[in-house]
Amino acid sequence: MNMRTWIKRRGFAFFILIIAFAFAGLAACSNASGTGEKGRGDRLPAQEGSSASGRAADGRQGDAPTAEILNVSFDVGRELYADYNQAFAAYWKRQTGRTVTIHQSHGAASKQARAVIDGLKADVVTLNVAYDIDAIAKAGLIDKHWQSRLPYHSAPYTTTAVFLVRAGNPKGIKDWDDLVKPGVEVITPNPKTAGAAKWFYLAAWGYALQKYNGDEEKAKAFVAELYRHVPVLDTGQRGSTTTFVERGIGDVFIAFENEASFVLQEFGKDRFEIVAPSKSILVEFPVSVVDKVVDEKGTRDVAEAYLEYLYSEEGQAIAAKHFYRPRLEAVAKRYADQYLQVQTFTVEELGGWQKMHDLHFADGGLFDQIFNRAR
Repeated sequence: MNMRTWIKRRGFAFFILIIAFAFAGLAACSNASGTGEKGRGDRLPAQEGSSASGRAADGRQGDAPTAEILNVSFDVGRELYADYNQAFAAYWKRQTGRTVTIHQSHGAASKQARAVIDGLKADVVTLNVAYDIDAIAKAGLIDKHWQSRLPYHSAPYTTTAVFLVRAGNPKGIKDWDDLVKPGVEVITPNPKTAGAAKWFYLAAWGYALQKYNGDEEKAKAFVAELYRHVPVLDTGQRGSTTTFVERGIGDVFIAFENEASFVLQEFGKDRFEIVAPSKSILVEFPVSVVDKVVDEKGTRDVAEAYLEYLYSEEGQAIAAKHFYRPRLEAVAKRYADQYLQVQTFTVEELGGWQKMHDLHFADGGLFDQIFNRAR
């Protein structure tokens, strides 16, 4: 489904919804906001764990009901969803007259998916690896066709993997090969717990496959050597950001472009630089309602609208302001100057998430073998 067709269909649905509320005579209710931690200032936001947060709603006004939903999200999405939640709450109030409070839980994406499977009552998940949402679907909580429900396989924004180095780039980092040079320390999180780390691992793997003309043994040796240069594996990307930025460990940090740009914004271009490798991977951020939860709670309408609004011009602009790459062309053009020029390949070109998980990240897979070899 392309975006234009989807918008037309959903636009009509929203029109019917608004008319229904008008005839029902719903009264206006108090303003709401639902936010996660913004984490601005001299120090980075908290690194790990579930930080369910949101500003409490004032309750009900008249007959208009108050809704509460929980968004279980990836580690470095705190700042994005803090701003987005406020915008959506205002939009929802304008459109329906109803108040919504959005609570947030952030942590390493694969751990977040496991928490939902184990009982965390997420209305929506906004993660960074489609396989993690597939795992929730396999547990019977999400429809198995979830990727077809929204445009771009239900991934409203993207990024890529880049290198963050210290000012002046003292180790002369220019491409993936420089990460395996003697004396270079690389900071990257653990692919067994962090969705971001899976992308970084696959970016290195894809680069090596192209360099060695598809020779998997040589690619495996290259990635194994890279991990010999990793002094610590944090459980999530924000933890690795703290390790590199605040603890001063490492010469280069493999990061999402949006996270690297966030560091420059918060800590200054006089302290850090971003380097674009010759090739990297297209990172997509999938989203889905958790069908079993929203049907139990009666929150499907607001949960679906919450994800749909990510594709609106305002939602896309908020993503761009936080250095994610928007899908909407008009917004992408407006923010084009803030993105690096990077040649990317996709996970589908490598064989898709199921194959990559089974080959690399399952227990006993190539990462376990590589990590054991690296140590």
